[in-house]
Amino acid sequence: MVSSGIELATVFVLAAALLIDRLIGDPHTPFHPVALIGRFIGFWGRAALYPPVVQRFVGVFFWCGTILLFAFPFLLFSHFAPELLYLAFAPFLLKCCFAWRALEEHAASVVVAVGDGVESGRESVRQMVSRDTAGLDREHILSAAYESLTENITDSIVAPLLFYGFLGLTGAAVYRAANTMDAMLGYRDERERIGWFSARMDDVLTFIPARVTATLLLVYFAAKGRFSPAYTIMRRDGRRRPGFNGGIIMAAMAGGAGVRFEKPGVYTIGDPIRSLDDGGPEIFRAVRSVTLMAAGLTAMVAFGTLFLLGTWINNIGI
Repeated sequence: MVSSGIELATVFVLAAALLIDRLIGDPHTPFHPVALIGRFIGFWGRAALYPPVVQRFVGVFFWCGTILLFAFPFLLFSHFAPELLYLAFAPFLLKCCFAWRALEEHAASVVVAVGDGVESGRESVRQMVSRDTAGLDREHILSAAYESLTENITDSIVAPLLFYGFLGLTGAAVYRAANTMDAMLGYRDERERIGWFSARMDDVLTFIPARVTATLLLVYFAAKGRFSPAYTIMRRDGRRRPGFNGGIIMAAMAGGAGVRFEKPGVYTIGDPIRSLDDGGPEIFRAVRSVTLMAAGLTAMVAFGTLFLLGTWINNIGI
């Protein structure tokens, strides 16, 4: 049967990875595993390299290859590393697959920059979002930053942790590689054909984690006495943003925090009960609370998965 030692090691790695993230964040180095895989995606993901007729096939082929290239070392390490070596280095490998502190820091830098003037805010938020920031006013700059922070709770935190809970380091690596490909290629421009599979697979892989994130937000706001507006806005505005997953999270956050998110000409989510200057701190608190709840849920998932696996192994007599 799977021993409790494996379960405890899984939870230790999770807790240590979260601590490492809070202490050092993401080091700015070209040798970070995600930076390395990003350069590989940038190499093969140039649509101009291929005739249009084969671009969709190329996207599927290299999606599979990129997943294998990124996740295989995690798989080997998980299965063959000695126990002490695993406990020493697995937290750093898991940390490579999620970004909590960096996500908050990016949004916080926009808040600081917009305090120095609108133009400074536009320049700062340009590092977070793909939209045209040239004409944004103060409230729309903050909206773009907080929208990105909110949407990425799932992509950058909850989903990698849940995949770790179910499938270990390999699962977290698979999700990080898939999400990175979507972030780099999933756009309706010259990359549309080569990135269509990356975009669809990211939708599929993120579908359940996004709804877990929305549920955790509702739990957080229920504790704050704001379940009703969070749930109401989620139901009302959750489909206004294009895509299957991001809108429900943004709507739950907007309703609970009492703010409005708006991408001019595309969507408006929430009611402006208070400004984003006033509601911003609540958004940061919600992100931190959801992260900790997701970590707790991941630990329970890991224990449950390993228990069921151990029971199955016992039953078949291995």
